[in-house]
Amino acid sequence: MKAIAKVHPAPGVEIIEAPEPSVLPGYVKIKLEAASVCGTDLHIYSWDAWSASRIKTPRIIGHEFCGTIVEVGEGVTDREVGQFVSSESHIVCGRCRQCQNGQGHVCVNTQILGVDIDGGFAKYVVIPKDNARPTDRTVPVKIAAFQDALGNAVHTAMAGPVKDQNILITGMGPIGLFAVTVCKALGAAKVVATEVSPFRIDLARQVGVDVVLNPSQVDVAKELDVLVPGGFDGTLEMSGHPSSLGLAIEHTRPGGRLSLLGVYGQNTQSIDINALIFKGIDLQGIVGRKLWQTWDDMAALLATGKLNLDPVITHQMHYTEFQRAMELMKAGEAGKVVFTLEY
Repeated sequence: MKAIAKVHPAPGVEIIEAPEPSVLPGYVKIKLEAASVCGTDLHIYSWDAWSASRIKTPRIIGHEFCGTIVEVGEGVTDREVGQFVSSESHIVCGRCRQCQNGQGHVCVNTQILGVDIDGGFAKYVVIPKDNARPTDRTVPVKIAAFQDALGNAVHTAMAGPVKDQNILITGMGPIGLFAVTVCKALGAAKVVATEVSPFRIDLARQVGVDVVLNPSQVDVAKELDVLVPGGFDGTLEMSGHPSSLGLAIEHTRPGGRLSLLGVYGQNTQSIDINALIFKGIDLQGIVGRKLWQTWDDMAALLATGKLNLDPVITHQMHYTEFQRAMELMKAGEAGKVVFTLEY
């Protein structure tokens, strides 16, 4: 079968001929219908320091996808052939303290599809049955493909109250854009965003943000004080930019919450820790999706029809155009890129 893979420990990925995987006990085999590109795939394509330290080549990449189950392994009773499913990329052990306490999203033995084991940019993929999340066929394939990423936004937004709250979101990458429409669907009073890219600012307006501020053009701190005097009830930090940390602490109200999903290029950052303490801000590190609460919450949100996700899908293309997809993302000229997998 054809697959997109990191073959050599160097920049780039290739289309290869790979053996069709065999189903294993406790696993299901999926024939893909669509897949989407994540920032992680771009890191692997670029072969940055993180990728070089983590990826063992050759590796089929890709962890956001959807498709139909074509075979179930021994012992699988709650999945069936013909079922439409989407991928959860984090494979957890089920045995560690975190998994036993309902915190599988921070399992210490997590393996990631397309990173630690072969992923889903291929005609067929075999994954643990729990990672194949049943999805209603009313969800379009182009959206079902990226529920893994959408789940990040759902997890971050729902880590605290949203209804009737004033929410600040820093960074309008795809997950920040998803968070805008999630917060609007959940009844936020006002959703304000920050972003420097004109391309992403336009997407933010399309998904329904109330106000989007460009730090390169306006005094954001001053504008935020005018928009929401006293500070925001919740701030969702999606950018991974150091300047956003100070902004978030300054403009989150006393007793509010600051939910951090953005990942930083430098592990050590300087913040006004006393402001964080004396304002009594609830500081939250957000990783992955709560297993499986976030998936249930996401299904319920999708069923409402209130999520405005189409504007985020800026490109749909055949998987053989992967090179163009990666370069568009690298240039910051794409939202979500969805691959079709007709063969």
